[in-house]
Amino acid sequence: MRKNIFNNKRGFTGLEAAIVLTAFVVVAAVFSYVVLNAGFFTTQKSKEVVHTGVEQATSSIELAGTVIGHGWEYGEVVGSITGTTNAVVGTWNRSTYTNPNNYTTYWSYYAWNDTNKTQLDSTNLTVVEFYIQLTAGQNPIALNKLTIAYTDKELHEGNLTYCAYGNASKGNMTMGCWNYTIVQGDSDNLLEANEQAKIIVSLPDYGVTANKEFTIEVKPASGASIAIVKRAPVSIHKSDPLY
Repeated sequence: MRKNIFNNKRGFTGLEAAIVLTAFVVVAAVFSYVVLNAGFFTTQKSKEVVHTGVEQATSSIELAGTVIGHGWEYGEVVGSITGTTNAVVGTWNRSTYTNPNNYTTYWSYYAWNDTNKTQLDSTNLTVVEFYIQLTAGQNPIALNKLTIAYTDKELHEGNLTYCAYGNASKGNMTMGCWNYTIVQGDSDNLLEANEQAKIIVSLPDYGVTANKEFTIEVKPASGASIAIVKRAPVSIHKSDPLY
């Protein structure tokens, strides 16, 4: 039996051990790389989510002061001009004309807040005016990239038209439009720290009747939106605070 043991040449050489050990090391290295790479990817995504959340939280706006509603009549003004068909009489913006030969023109408008031009619509609340400013965080908001939506029980307009007519900042605009004015701060398109902007919105479809609820949503390109939920007063005047 001892003779058989001494004559048995089967064994585990050092070369074979090295090969097996190398295989284990390679497999472990590959597995470790996969695990680390997945961890790095997850960490990077978590970092992006955190940064995006911080940007969203610090790039929001809020109301500054009272929301004002106006019962301004919407109608047409007729006048004659002696120029080209692109001419404008005074500050009224022409929407159509009947005959380019005599230049008789018609303008659709909301009378703006000048005592000589406003006309009361005691039935409909037609224009809403409010002021906005930045919340804590003070990341600037691009006012020219705002999206303003309107909703009531019968109507939803997801993106009201920005109005750049003459005196639009005072309400000289057609239905379903909005305009902004920096009332405190510089004259660029950014709402920055310690600045305020006035937003004026002409409600679509002749506005809302007395005691009717509506919502105006102001949505910046980046950051949280604000929803202004108000109700038209029981008795509508040229200017009323809304609650």
